[in-house]
Amino acid sequence: MTTHLNRRHFFAGAAATAVAAGSVSRVALAALPEAVQQTSADTAAPWVPPGVTGAGRPYNPVVTLNGWTLPWRMNHGVKEFHLVAEPVVREMAPGFLVNMWGYNGQSPGPTIEVVEGDRVRLYVTNRLPEHTTIHWHGQRLPNGMDGVGGLNQLAIPVGKTFVYEFTARRPGTFMYHPHADEMVQMAMGMMGFWVTHPRQKHPLIDEVQRDYCFLLNAFDVQPGSMTPQVNTMLEHNIWAWNSRVFPGITPLVARLGERVRVRVGNLTMTNHPVHIHGIEFEVTGTDGGPVPRTARWAEVTTDVAVGQMRQIEFTADEPGDWAMHCHKSHHTMGAMGHGVPTMIGADHRGLVKPLQRAAPDYMVMGERGMADMGEMQMELPANTFPMMTGTGPYGPIEMGGMFTTLKVRADLKAGDYRDPGDYAMPTGTQAREADTGQAPAAQRPAAPTPATPPAASARKPAAGAGHAH
Repeated sequence: MTTHLNRRHFFAGAAATAVAAGSVSRVALAALPEAVQQTSADTAAPWVPPGVTGAGRPYNPVVTLNGWTLPWRMNHGVKEFHLVAEPVVREMAPGFLVNMWGYNGQSPGPTIEVVEGDRVRLYVTNRLPEHTTIHWHGQRLPNGMDGVGGLNQLAIPVGKTFVYEFTARRPGTFMYHPHADEMVQMAMGMMGFWVTHPRQKHPLIDEVQRDYCFLLNAFDVQPGSMTPQVNTMLEHNIWAWNSRVFPGITPLVARLGERVRVRVGNLTMTNHPVHIHGIEFEVTGTDGGPVPRTARWAEVTTDVAVGQMRQIEFTADEPGDWAMHCHKSHHTMGAMGHGVPTMIGADHRGLVKPLQRAAPDYMVMGERGMADMGEMQMELPANTFPMMTGTGPYGPIEMGGMFTTLKVRADLKAGDYRDPGDYAMPTGTQAREADTGQAPAAQRPAAPTPATPPAASARKPAAGAGHAH
């Protein structure tokens, strides 16, 4: 897992025209923190903060799936960040590029990591073609820092920089996104994660060895296009984790026996039941904070509703490559068309190709099911994500969208987040074709003899029966 960071320096003379009047003093303007950019879609290694006095207790940093953590600098006891809202191009899967709006070169934007009690100052520069704001979803903060345009603040005009400043008052997992023209801006990919670590040992927050986070998001990208349809309400066709789709989503990896935390936030238009194979987990936190221990129970699927965060934890005690996905079946597929008719059982051999010559967009479900379509290698318009894609060591996985794997290995080194490759199945532990030649014939009991019905005379009621006298 690698990361490529490009640093853009903002000096006082050039930046003066990029700051809203009265929003930042000239002293602060002369010392804007660097706006670090990220261009790679790889999962970045954990960002370990520099050893600066007052930076807070050491903590186990999060790993953002196919994302990264925004660096900060200390300025007189305040942690300073610089976010840039701007158009970006996101590689959602190898060869599949989408025009989005995001932060610092990517969608979602970088994860912000702080420690409970930190004083935080965030500069937000607007390079979008319209005004914007940032709402710090779930945070306790002064009303004027909440980021709802028109209600709490003036919107950030094009080309200007505003500053938000508040104290991270409680530990937990939060999100950030615009509260200005949010239907368009969120549909274009503007969102990011925020993690506040506890400063002291917390009775409800355990230590873990691996800490992952990612956002659920969705887009409507028509075949052959690159820009999402922002007016779509529910009929999205690209279901993503951190604006990536399988097979472009990095696997989560863990060493056998490690304790793992996964933080999932949902900023789509519908709920997502997130399911992990091979282990049981507990929901240990929500947007509101840690879940009391008495309210936790073992699960293999948890539903993450719109605008919610769910924090789950488990022990990686089963080696292997375990599927992890949304359990809504259409959300683990690519750009499917909702108007495709069901033709299961209908023999349409020899008809499809002539029809496609006359109507190139014609598509029909296979007569035996949808898997046929994954094998057809149908020609698609340029920059169109296939409906079913991705292969494993044993053939097509027939998944897309919100799908990845949890890879647990005994020989993985602590702190190593690289993909260990395919799991080598121990002998005798894999499903295989049954050797029916040696199987004994099935023994079935003889059919029971039906009971003899009573004679008609026996069934006839006696005269006057049923009448009162």
